[in-house]
Amino acid sequence: MSRPFEGIKILDFTQVLAGPYATFQLGLLGADIIKVERREGEDARRTPLSREWADRGLASGWQAINGAKRSLTLDLQKPEARDIVRKLAAAADVVVENFRPGVMDRLGLGYADLAKINPNLIWCSISGFGQTGPDREEAGYDGKIQAMSGIMSITGDPATGPMRAGFAVCDVLTGMTAAFAISSALFQRTHTHKGQMVDVSMLEASLAFLSGPVADWTVAGHKQYQSGNQAVSRRPTANLFKARDGHILLAVNSEKQYRCLMTALGLEATFSDPRFTDWYTRLAHEADLRALIETALATDDAKSWEPRLNAAGAPAASIWRIEDIIEHPQIQARNVLQTIETAHGPLRFMGSGFQLAHGGGKLDKPAPELSKHTDAILGELGYSTDDIVKLHESQVV
Repeated sequence: MSRPFEGIKILDFTQVLAGPYATFQLGLLGADIIKVERREGEDARRTPLSREWADRGLASGWQAINGAKRSLTLDLQKPEARDIVRKLAAAADVVVENFRPGVMDRLGLGYADLAKINPNLIWCSISGFGQTGPDREEAGYDGKIQAMSGIMSITGDPATGPMRAGFAVCDVLTGMTAAFAISSALFQRTHTHKGQMVDVSMLEASLAFLSGPVADWTVAGHKQYQSGNQAVSRRPTANLFKARDGHILLAVNSEKQYRCLMTALGLEATFSDPRFTDWYTRLAHEADLRALIETALATDDAKSWEPRLNAAGAPAASIWRIEDIIEHPQIQARNVLQTIETAHGPLRFMGSGFQLAHGGGKLDKPAPELSKHTDAILGELGYSTDDIVKLHESQVV
């Protein structure tokens, strides 16, 4: 069964995380991704978490979002390299880049330039702040966008101050936004038969994911604040609690769930306690309620409480580490991680975050070693063996 984007050709000039994550999603769904890098390769190939993998130019985090791609190296400062890009663009469906606004235009490879060659081309620019506006040339980095977007203003504890997320959340959600935007443009092209410019801003993508807190202010005038691990529902039983050996996150938000929790903990006496008759009194006496809950939880380990509370109807989860959750029976049953053979042995990576009944995401080739496919791609463009040798000798590729 064919996958949704089979036959779609994408030129990927992106680097680091947001852009490569976007094109990776489309590659999993069948698109032919040509990853264009400078001759020395992008810096993310050599992040220092593992010297072994960095020395290979295959850092683990880089591999995670660059599988299903082919590698072409070009020195875009040279006219011969720009000619290669134009030939590739003539037959491409999509170009994706995340340089600062104007960089590709100055090279003569911007949307206006390449659209003259291929009017059906979809061009996606990913940047910190978009292609227009007073901050268009500002650099966009995940931490900077987490701070500016409001995410950090509502994440953390009032006693210790703002806290950034434990992963590059703005980069990833921007990448997914870009993948969705490109998909939308491709679908629209089936009706209009026209290409177009797609402008993705990290700041705007992050605000789109904050649509609820934004509306809380724009509609109700409610200001958000740092609330630690408490849920947005502000229920005192939807929070992080100590157990005997660690912590457990309770997601108890409804009255029914509250009664299930208290019963499972042997705290039925609270049902007649005037301090806990409803959510308002529980919130007013949150410290007392927490003390009762944590005293009960202290009798066993978090991993033991988790299945017992869930079975009782009180949603809960202990704190799982990455190395543990990927071995969870639910993850294993759904084949969430994909194993792929590489020159360095079998490796496991995350695939798509969804499953289709047919033609779903598949990692069919590993992240490429630098320039691995350069000669083959040039051959597809009609360059002879002698031509390719000369391009290497002149350091164009």
